[in-house]
Amino acid sequence: MVDLENEIKKLIVESLKLEDIRAEDIDSSEPLFVDGLGLDSIDALELGVALRKRFGIKIDSVTGDVKAHFANVRSLALFVQSQQVE
Repeated sequence: MVDLENEIKKLIVESLKLEDIRAEDIDSSEPLFVDGLGLDSIDALELGVALRKRFGIKIDSVTGDVKAHFANVRSLALFVQSQQVE
């Protein structure tokens, strides 16, 4: 799971072109939006596209569940892992 979290951190930095942040600086339990990393809705769309391309997963339209999956790196890793098993 730690490897997957690290891969997602790298994906976040690369796909969102975060120049001032390194993957290793992102805490897996840190919120991704507003507080924490400070991402916005455009970042969420770009991150969703990057996740679909990298991991071949399906992300439904924005629902409460999807928002919960995007809460932090750890929840994203759990979501990706669950999608890959199906």
